[in-house]
Amino acid sequence: MYEANPMSFLIEQAGGLAMTSEGRIMDIEPDSIHQRVEVIMGSKNEVEKCLNYYK
Repeated sequence: MYEANPMSFLIEQAGGLAMTSEGRIMDIEPDSIHQRVEVIMGSKNEVEKCLNYYK
């Protein structure tokens, strides 16, 4: 989480999305500093296209 959160913040400030298959990375409440999450980051269109594969 200490790597995913700062990158997610920057990506979202630039107009992109930073998600897991379940929701925004920035909405996750970390349980520990070494917690792992899946990461899908990039332009809004590309991330939305990737998330459609999970549906």
